[in-house]
Amino acid sequence: MSEPIRVLVTGAAGQIAYSLLYSIGNGSVFGKDQPIILVLLDITPMMGVLDGVLMELQDCALPLLKDVIATDKEEVAFKDLDVAILVGSMPRREGMERKDLLKANVKIFKSQGAALDKYAKKSVKVIVVGNPANTNCLTASKSAPSIPKENFSCLTRLDHNRAKAQIALKLGVTANDVKNVIIWGNHSSTQYPDVNHVKVKLQGKEVGVYEALKDDNWLKGEFVTTVQQRGAAVIKARKLSSAMSAAKAICDHVRDIWFGTPEGEFVSMGVISDGNSYGVPDDLLYSFPVVIKNKTWKFVEGLPINDFSREKMDLTAKELTEEKETAFEFLSSA
Repeated sequence: MSEPIRVLVTGAAGQIAYSLLYSIGNGSVFGKDQPIILVLLDITPMMGVLDGVLMELQDCALPLLKDVIATDKEEVAFKDLDVAILVGSMPRREGMERKDLLKANVKIFKSQGAALDKYAKKSVKVIVVGNPANTNCLTASKSAPSIPKENFSCLTRLDHNRAKAQIALKLGVTANDVKNVIIWGNHSSTQYPDVNHVKVKLQGKEVGVYEALKDDNWLKGEFVTTVQQRGAAVIKARKLSSAMSAAKAICDHVRDIWFGTPEGEFVSMGVISDGNSYGVPDDLLYSFPVVIKNKTWKFVEGLPINDFSREKMDLTAKELTEEKETAFEFLSSA
C-alpha cells in the first residue's frame, strides 16, 4: 500500500458532500490501492450534523479510509493537504444581489486561500466547486501566492457531463459514445457549451455531431439553453440543487487530474487563462478544453473557432471580467 494522502472536503455537512464522500472513500477517485486521510470542514453550527456524517463514514467500514477528521478550524483542516475540494460556499438566498453573493464568498475564499498558503503542501491540488466557482477559485488562488496558480481549478465538469448526456439522449447512444464537448467560460448561464469538435461513435465509427444529428437548429438553440439552465431546472423539480450529479462530476474532475485524460480525449475545467491561444484575456479563471498528464493540465490548442462560438466565448469572458473586478474591490477591503 502507498502512503496515505490527505484530502479535504469543505461544506462537508452539505448535500453535495453527502453524495461525494463515499466515492472518495471507496477508491473510485484516487484508486483502489490509495489509502486516504479524509478531512471534513464545515462551519461551527454544522458540527452536530458533521458528527453524523463522520459516524456514517465509520459505519461504511471502508478499508482505504485510514482516518476521518471532522473540524471547524481552518488550521486543522488545511494542514499538509494533497488535495482540497472546496465545496462549501455562501448560497444565494432569495432577494440577494449577485454582488452581495460575491462579497460573502470573497471573504470565505480569501480566508481559505490564506490557509492553503500557510498550512497545505505546495503541491496541493485545489478544486473549487462552491459558486460563483470561477471567481471563488481566482480569489483563493490570489490569496495563496506560494502555491502555483496552475494547481487551482474549478468545476465545469457538471456542465460538460450535462452536454454530453443531452447529445447521447438525443441520439440514443450512451454518454461514453460522445466525446470532446467543451464548456467555455463561466460556470453560470453565460457558459458556452460548444459542440463543434464533438465526435460521436455511431455503428462503430466516429463521426462529427452535426453529421450524426443532422439538426443544426437544435444544436445551436435548445441544446445550448438546456445545458445553460439545467441547474435551475433541477432546483425547480427537486426543490434542492444538483447533488448526485455534482458529486459525480467532482469525482470525474479529480480522477482526471490524478490519473490523466484518455488518449484522444479532452475535458472541460476552469483554469487560469494565462497564455491561452483563444483570445481570452489573461488572469481570468475560465473554462477551457484541457488534456491532463502527470497531474498537469495543458490547453487543447489549435481548435478552429467560428463566429457563433467567438461571440459566445467573448460574452462569458466579459461576465467573468466584471465578476473579477467586483470581487477584487472586496478582496482589498476584506
